Amino acid sequence: MEDNHPLLVILGPTASGKTELAVAVAKRIHAAVISADSRQVYRRMDLGTGKDLDSYGDIPYYLIDILEAGERYHVAQYREDFHHALTTIQHEGKRAILCGGTGLYIQSVLQGLDYSMVPVNNTLRHSLDPLSKDALTQELGSLTIPADFKPDTSTKKRLIRAIEIADWCSHQPLPPTRYPPVKAILFGIDPPVEERRRKITERLVQRLDEGLIEEVKGLLENGISPEKLIYYGLEYKYITRYLLGELDYQSLFSRLNTEIHRFAKRQMTYFRKMEKDGFKIRWLSNGTTNDRTNEILNAL
Repeated sequence: MEDNHPLLVILGPTASGKTELAVAVAKRIHAAVISADSRQVYRRMDLGTGKDLDSYGDIPYYLIDILEAGERYHVAQYREDFHHALTTIQHEGKRAILCGGTGLYIQSVLQGLDYSMVPVNNTLRHSLDPLSKDALTQELGSLTIPADFKPDTSTKKRLIRAIEIADWCSHQPLPPTRYPPVKAILFGIDPPVEERRRKITERLVQRLDEGLIEEVKGLLENGISPEKLIYYGLEYKYITRYLLGELDYQSLFSRLNTEIHRFAKRQMTYFRKMEKDGFKIRWLSNGTTNDRTNEILNAL
């Protein structure tokens, strides 16, 4: 079934009210929601990923709880799953709303496949970080660089990223593009920094009260290794370390709270990068969910 309606995208940092807004808009335009969150794909990882499934009510949602905790997921698979979900929604005669904070996932479905989709390799970055810019330039020159890849070597940080891409392509060439770029309208939520920080801390307190530590403990007791949970980062990393006795509760809360704030800042940095790459994001006013809903509907 052909759908001429553009995809609606609602993006923003963690704790900004994206899901609540997406559901409110979906109710008004007969839509379903596709999640763009790299951790909400996992079953039994609920509080730590902020699924809040009850908030959807009767609104259909996709790409949540599609894998077992402990499995690995990557952006190429997300693109496949997104397009399957989009096709299903269109066949049902609904509009689609893509909602989330994983900028890499969002960007991957809005454009043809490119090198920005190569995943981060923290181990490689750690080994390259001590090297000088000249040494990094030599390292890049020793690698086979894809003919259509034009690396930016102007800074040490960009050199490391170029090496990361070349190294990844030497082991796992980029798959051919199967899907055309998706026509979309992007809306962004960017709360004032102090409001964002307050909501992040309040939400962390609430989730801990609701059993976040017990959630992580249950995953460990069900055979998910500490290494895999630490790989998922943030709540799962720090609470696992707490349960292993590496952190006391005060350190857990303080360090986790700080890392979530940093994570939100990185999300906003990625969205600004998307704008520099040519994506037009319509930043919504700092109003209520109802105000933002009307703002989106008036723009359609």
